[in-house]
Amino acid sequence: MTTTDTMETRVLEVPGAVLRYDIRRAATPGEHPPLLLAGSPMDASGFPTLAGYFTDRTVVTYDPRGTGRSERTDDADEYTPEQHADDLRRVIEAVGAGPVDLFGSSGGAVNALTLVSRHPELVRTLVAHEPPSSQFLPDQKIIDAVCDDMRATYYAEGMGKAMAKFIQLVSLRGELPTDYLDRPAPDPATFGLPAEDDGDRSDPLVGLNIRTCTPYRFDIDALRAASTRIVLAVGEKSEGEIAHRGGASVAVALGGAAVTFPGDHSGFLGGEFGMHGEPEGFAAALRAALDG
Repeated sequence: MTTTDTMETRVLEVPGAVLRYDIRRAATPGEHPPLLLAGSPMDASGFPTLAGYFTDRTVVTYDPRGTGRSERTDDADEYTPEQHADDLRRVIEAVGAGPVDLFGSSGGAVNALTLVSRHPELVRTLVAHEPPSSQFLPDQKIIDAVCDDMRATYYAEGMGKAMAKFIQLVSLRGELPTDYLDRPAPDPATFGLPAEDDGDRSDPLVGLNIRTCTPYRFDIDALRAASTRIVLAVGEKSEGEIAHRGGASVAVALGGAAVTFPGDHSGFLGGEFGMHGEPEGFAAALRAALDG
């Protein structure tokens, strides 16, 4: 365990991994439950800016298995939302402060929804931001096939060519055309990526999670019956992209509509990874969603 003036980092052993999670104690404690911020495959390093807007409550972040500071103790070549959901459960239980409020973004939203379908008693309010779910989209079969192809490309030709396909996919707005996989593959150099294969096969995005995350099928009946208040959120600047479409479609499946947040898929970033969203407005929207 390590501690700074503002953050304590803890270690948690789970089947197949050693996770690391951070606790930022509330500067001015109030009546709010702790707020858990979860991404995937993004780790805790993407949340410092957003966490800084919630100093009135304890904020917990963590590195999912296969990412950041977390260590793998298995040789799995793929991780599932159920595994990530179980890790989230273990983190919440280790903090010992449930039920928590939970913000999940991207794959983190998929994992958080999976957690709520299995353990709703651990989460008071879930804000699921742009889960890239194909489940209810009209081009579901094509999207799922593209994810399979992306992973196959990674294992056959390396990260550069697979990541180029990923960037092309998430940049596309609207339904995927039926001949999408018949079109020429993008040149990695277009995105500043290497075409050479470095031999590594541990990438958490196109290696460990891409095929299990987007094609994942939620237990909608369990989510509808959950005691957790569930809010789906989408970015005002990402309309038409897969993650935006996925989030909106899950909201409809749950009987409601998605809430629009400032920015795009990375709207909460404040310079992390060299990316600047609209974190102040995003944090205000998140606070409003959590407070209901």
